Amino acid sequence: MKRKIIISLAPVQAGNAIERDNLAEDVRKSVEAGASMCHLHSRRQTGELSSDIRFFVDCFEEILKETDVVVQASTGGISEMTIEERCLPLTYHRVETASLNGGSTNLGEYIYKNSFDDIRYCADAVYSRDIYPEIEVFDIGMIQAVEQLSQEGRTRFKKPMLYNLVFGHKGGMQATLENLYAFRSFVPKDALWGVTHYGRQDWQFLTTALAMGASLIRIGFEDSHYLEDNKQASYNYELVKKLVDIIQLLDLDVATPDEAREIMHIKKNRQ
Repeated sequence: MKRKIIISLAPVQAGNAIERDNLAEDVRKSVEAGASMCHLHSRRQTGELSSDIRFFVDCFEEILKETDVVVQASTGGISEMTIEERCLPLTYHRVETASLNGGSTNLGEYIYKNSFDDIRYCADAVYSRDIYPEIEVFDIGMIQAVEQLSQEGRTRFKKPMLYNLVFGHKGGMQATLENLYAFRSFVPKDALWGVTHYGRQDWQFLTTALAMGASLIRIGFEDSHYLEDNKQASYNYELVKKLVDIIQLLDLDVATPDEAREIMHIKKNRQ
């Protein structure tokens, strides 16, 4: 049986205004093309991160009218919000999985704060709601930190854990093959792992990650519009189609939303 790959779609570029219906249509076409999960931050219609989750909920409700995509809420992003405010999207009853940031780092000129107490709070928030965490790690030390926290007793991360290895941010791990090999070597053998390539300008790095055993690849305008030399995608579904072609050329297969749930051992979104 061919290995199934979860395509996680992060369709909204930070700071851009959001038109709900257009977003829903783009996500629908992306799911038809092969995406199985949709990752959204809580934002205002103007694009800024917000602790008011009403527009976030409205977008997902519109998306879910025509597609059964796995619902993933972000608990991150650069803002002045507290960890309690960042976790408010988890109160939306259809959230199935959520990002959980594994530590502090520099994102460009900004300090992205995720203290041990923040990690503990977020872990408690996801597990108390039976939500599956995707652990975002920006350097090797974050994997080790999460593993240490998992042994504390207070926060016991459930198996299989899913690490999303994030590359490309200024001040963080850059998308080189050497860094990928090193980062991947620290992922526990019983964990799933995936890759995000921020600022992506080619497809070589994601292709290598797939060949090395990644279970999840994140794609979408939040990270890059790059489609091919001298061409930017106009819609997210164009990126998904390109990624599906690469997956199939590697003799792998694309996971449906239900297959993605099975891989991550999560429940279907609640009605």
